[in-house]
Amino acid sequence: MLWRLALLLGLAAMPLRAEEVVLGLSKAKVAITATFEGSEILIFGAVKREAPIPDVPMDVVITVAGPSEPVTVRRKDRRFGIWVNTDMVVLDAAPSFYAVATTGPLDKVMSDTEDLRHRVSIPRAIRSVGAASMAEDAERFTDALIRIRRDQGAYAMREGAVVLDQETLFRGAIQLPANLTEGEYLTRIFLTREGRVVSHFETVIDVQKVGLERWLYTLSRQQPLVYGLMSLAIAIAAGWGASAAFQAMRRG
Repeated sequence: MLWRLALLLGLAAMPLRAEEVVLGLSKAKVAITATFEGSEILIFGAVKREAPIPDVPMDVVITVAGPSEPVTVRRKDRRFGIWVNTDMVVLDAAPSFYAVATTGPLDKVMSDTEDLRHRVSIPRAIRSVGAASMAEDAERFTDALIRIRRDQGAYAMREGAVVLDQETLFRGAIQLPANLTEGEYLTRIFLTREGRVVSHFETVIDVQKVGLERWLYTLSRQQPLVYGLMSLAIAIAAGWGASAAFQAMRRG
């Protein structure tokens, strides 16, 4: 009886969440086809409240993360006139795609403590627990990966890209590049006040290959020998066709 009473008292003492996210997506699935050139996801929603709007301004942070996997980052130095790999760091897990969109500068709308807790900023979305033991300047390897993937369009920080209307409605767009990795893309929305997270919501965007892309991908994984022979036959046929065309042009 005492533990039941303590449980009831504990539940009664828990504050009700005053603000919650009601989310919408322009598309919950993205199909990768042979002609796929990227896609834009519109993320929009509203704030459901059980109390009047507080006087403290609200901000919104949106993150979209692709599947994570270990990444090996190598450093090259010039030795004896040639470039060679000198150091290597294995990052435990790095998202194949990661984008952050906010209503303002990230360091203003979310505190460093909340960023560390929820791993929102790009450097903190990358896990590199054992990297420090592999190189003294392990952070430079993480910075190099971020720089490369930013140039490829795989990582993006869009501060001020989320529009918030009357502390209730919000909307933002995330651009997905053409070279997407198949899998589930975790989408998170954070509501913050004075840098503190007051509510958050998570959902998933499903990215899958379809049509010819799906068939070739499945064939290469399930029947690699057949896939290899087919690729070889196509290459031989293409070479023969180019040679025949060249011979015909010479005769003409």
